[in-house]
Amino acid sequence: MSESTDPDATTPASTPADGAAPAAGAAADAAGPDDDSGPAARIAAGYAFTGPALDLGALLWDGVCLPDRQIRIPLSMLNRHGLVAGATGTGKTKTLQLIAEQLSANGVPVFLADVKGDVSGISAPGASHEKVVQRAADVAQEWHATGFPSEFYSLGGIGPGIPVRSTVTSFGPVLMSKVLQLNQTQEQSLGLIFHYADAKGLELVDLKDLRAVAAFLVSDQGKPELKGIGGLSTVTAGVILRALTAFEQQGAGEFFGEPEFDTGEFLRTAADGRGVVSVLELPAVQDKPQLFSTFLMWLLADLFNDLPEVGDLEQPKLVFFFDEAHLLFNGASKAFLDSITQTVRLIRSKGIGVFFVTQTPKDVPADVLAQLGNRVQHALRAFTPDDAKALRATVRTFPHSAYDLEELLTGLGTGEAVITVLSENGAPTPVAATRLRAPQSLMGPVDAAALDAAVKGSLLYPRYAEPVDRESAYEKISAEQAAAEAAAEAAAAAAEAEKRAGAEAREAGKAARRAPEPAPSLAEQVVGSGLFRSLARSIGTQLGREISRSVFGTARKRR
Repeated sequence: MSESTDPDATTPASTPADGAAPAAGAAADAAGPDDDSGPAARIAAGYAFTGPALDLGALLWDGVCLPDRQIRIPLSMLNRHGLVAGATGTGKTKTLQLIAEQLSANGVPVFLADVKGDVSGISAPGASHEKVVQRAADVAQEWHATGFPSEFYSLGGIGPGIPVRSTVTSFGPVLMSKVLQLNQTQEQSLGLIFHYADAKGLELVDLKDLRAVAAFLVSDQGKPELKGIGGLSTVTAGVILRALTAFEQQGAGEFFGEPEFDTGEFLRTAADGRGVVSVLELPAVQDKPQLFSTFLMWLLADLFNDLPEVGDLEQPKLVFFFDEAHLLFNGASKAFLDSITQTVRLIRSKGIGVFFVTQTPKDVPADVLAQLGNRVQHALRAFTPDDAKALRATVRTFPHSAYDLEELLTGLGTGEAVITVLSENGAPTPVAATRLRAPQSLMGPVDAAALDAAVKGSLLYPRYAEPVDRESAYEKISAEQAAAEAAAEAAAAAAEAEKRAGAEAREAGKAARRAPEPAPSLAEQVVGSGLFRSLARSIGTQLGREISRSVFGTARKRR
């Protein structure tokens, strides 16, 4: 964000009064806080928008809450993305709830990731009590207990909610590499596996499909398949297969499969025109932060791929709140960070706004942070040298301010924040310390029975509740391998039969050579006798000729 050019802006130190946020003291301007020429008036003037806007709260100046100085955010600027940051317990979740309620009331669908399980109350009217009444009076809010139309989802059916599933093919190699914690070489090898599956028409629906393709490509039968594009080493394949096994043991197998969730379901409005608030219930998987944060990135990327370009709209199509955002970036590869940066940069033109929710701005990479035009910064702590360094870094990310931001940010109370947003013409508004409004819905979870009834009563539940296991890569490869094994067995059997036939023929020949010669026939005995030889010597005589002929079967000639 560019710095403010207000020539009268100064940064004097101030002391908080009665626990209120510290602000610039009287030295900043001789005029009082209600003077139209004073700094409070100039700050408030930066939030006097002409078009529809969300009411965030009332300006804090010089230790006083000014209910007539309202701090707002233009509805048309919600697709310019934003950051909600602050230490634990400073009110970030209630800020999400407040913004989500007003978006829904204006007909804008909202997606919320409920990591701790305390956002489901947005579906039920809030409870009035002394603190709510006092807060409403402080900020000139007309508070009415109101519930908002909501749908509840879960990752793959773990925990309460309509199951949200993705196919492995849709999830893609970059996101899968992130969640498997692969290095660059292993990520490239996983990309080859996906490439082969796409080229061969092998649908990667669930994790067993991916495991089957990886194992096939390092088998004797599959090794030649990737020879032309570098191949897949057995060692790398082993790493990927072990990572998949560990991933599946964490319960991740539930998240991949069919029916695949249509992310367009998040863009619905209720019958009364209010936007549907989609709450992804994550408490059952909050001990797997890298998994759910990566899965949320898939949801956003899928929306980006499916939606048409629409440019700047009067109001966004959907606003997506990414809670515990620092988990998304921890240990991320360059390819993954590049993908996030590109998605955040370009999805604005699809009518989607993204708010990252985390503890300090430094949790978000600079390239992503540069895309976030709206800012709600709750209190920060400075108990350690690292905390102090983070505080100074945070202050440098704000436009020039009339406040002493280092002092202000450590003194804000719960439900108070430093705000700067984009005005209707796209310029940053002045930095404004703000006491935020109270949410009108229940500030806490609904009971388990009500949540279960809402889930099973949804029209989407029958569509996505039951998993489907159709023929995909695992079944096709298994069938091919079974056919190959059957053919190999048949060939081996034929070879064995031929070998046995040859052996039998050789044995028969040997037996024939060993057999005794047969006894001579009567004719052979006669011919071989001495009498026959004697008669043969008399062959010239008449008797000899007749016997001879008689013996050889020739007939005598008649005279």
